[in-house]
Amino acid sequence: MNFWDKITGNDMTKELKTFEARAKKLPDDYQAAWENIKANLWPHSDFTGRNLMPILDGVLGLLEETAADGQSVQEVLGDDIIGFCSALAGEEGAKNYRDKWREQLNHNVAKKLGN
Repeated sequence: MNFWDKITGNDMTKELKTFEARAKKLPDDYQAAWENIKANLWPHSDFTGRNLMPILDGVLGLLEETAADGQSVQEVLGDDIIGFCSALAGEEGAKNYRDKWREQLNHNVAKKLGN
């Protein structure tokens, strides 16, 4: 990856298009779950979203494998996709915006109290 692609985000755009092409090959219920997973994982991204690329790749791989095995989405993810995404992001160390703001606020308060 060259510097320009990294700055403009072209590398991520290409990767996301690849993910979408892979997701289009999944059954309809898996595609709906994929859209729901993406919507619930993006709040856990950093400023660029690059921290989610390996997570999204892993989740899509899981969906592809289980679809090929003939399992249903409910068997794989359960009924709580939001909980699945939170647990997944938590395991990967991704923080949501609220966590980041809380850390920043605590840091600023501690800094003011220390002066």
